[in-house]
Amino acid sequence: MPVSPGIDATLETDDRLEEVFGRISAIMNEISGVQLPEAKIRLVRSRLRKRLRALDLPDFVAYAELIEGPAGREELSTMVDVLTTNKTSFFREAAHFDFLWEHVFPEIQERGDGFRAWSAGCSSGEEPYSLAILLREGLPGLMPPDVRILATDLSSIVLDRARRAVYPARVVESVPPELRGRYFRPARTADGEPAFEVEPVTRSFVTLARLNLMAPWPMRGPFDLILCRNVMIYFDRETRERLVQRFSALLRPGGFLFVGHSEGLANLDHDLHYVQPAVYRK
Repeated sequence: MPVSPGIDATLETDDRLEEVFGRISAIMNEISGVQLPEAKIRLVRSRLRKRLRALDLPDFVAYAELIEGPAGREELSTMVDVLTTNKTSFFREAAHFDFLWEHVFPEIQERGDGFRAWSAGCSSGEEPYSLAILLREGLPGLMPPDVRILATDLSSIVLDRARRAVYPARVVESVPPELRGRYFRPARTADGEPAFEVEPVTRSFVTLARLNLMAPWPMRGPFDLILCRNVMIYFDRETRERLVQRFSALLRPGGFLFVGHSEGLANLDHDLHYVQPAVYRK
């Protein structure tokens, strides 16, 4: 259905976002912990404009009133999906995977009692599936349920992509050809684009679930590894500190926390020990 000229004109001339940006930002922070400073107003406008059109709302004042009321509960989830950046790739930040191969896997092999990991902020699945592939290569004797990878994200949209586990060929280019041949099979995207699908055994290593990091967590641990990479850059210091402390409580003694390389924990209060950039140990 075409958008009415009146709504288009309103959005192009005066969408009134400046009047309610603080309210929208506060709601976003309360729900997800994500900070939206004034510098992000253009990003918010560009990403939420389609929501105004889809909901047939005249401006952002009406949008703020919707998400503040009981009728806007479903839209809150959509808003978080739209405003959350979900950039990822297979084997992103290769130093982490090298560290697992060289230091963590030998310990797991010697210990011999399985491996549990949590990918917190897994986006569309590239991170947990990369970990599953590496586990199959480095610890071939371990299979579910002895090895389990929990993968969670706030966004239902990216979790749906992760469940499909079908990635355009350009996305899988970062996977070495020999691994691509073993752990992927040819597929097509919904648009008919050449793609690769993660094969079923590798997928069985990963359990996907929606989780808000700001809310109570149903799992108890302990985990050998928690990956929360390039997620905390959107949080304020107090939220980061509280989150790291909660991660630590779920790590087994000697377990590891991997963060993004721009997310050092030096100024936070926690009981983890620095190992190397973006790697910490309990």
